Amino acid sequence: MDSDLLPQLARIGISLPSKLLAQLDALVSRRGLPSRSQMIAELIRHELADPDGGLADGALAGTITLIYRAESGRVRHALARVQSEYLPEVISSQHVFLEEDRSLEVLLVQGSAERLHQLCDRLRRVRAVQQLKLVTTRSLLPPLHAHGTAEPATARRRADAR
Repeated sequence: MDSDLLPQLARIGISLPSKLLAQLDALVSRRGLPSRSQMIAELIRHELADPDGGLADGALAGTITLIYRAESGRVRHALARVQSEYLPEVISSQHVFLEEDRSLEVLLVQGSAERLHQLCDRLRRVRAVQQLKLVTTRSLLPPLHAHGTAEPATARRRADAR
């Protein structure tokens, strides 16, 4: 195999408090990973995906995960109303019912850090929301719609077939 195709590895040494090392080992074991190195690499990649915690300028892609009490349709309606105010940012959503009249909803989002944080703040204000987590990355989704360009070829073919 060509050595240029193999990932280049570098070794480092780190010092950790014994309690933190024990927690790391327990996490590695729970996840069934073959080594501490894989876990540490995953943690570093997670931090590097958005080193500013979503506070810097520029576009981000990610998810907003909500858990809320769905006592009535008013809660889902209130959440939908907030999402409709952020149509450019909310790409899609998935909802499932959980036990004990709770719901889980995951939003796929993309936009400026400022707008995504505003959306999260607005969603948190809905009274029944119990948990909300925004996870972002600087990697962006490909454009879903070609704004200002000719219509997609499939639409043109359908129109031509008529």
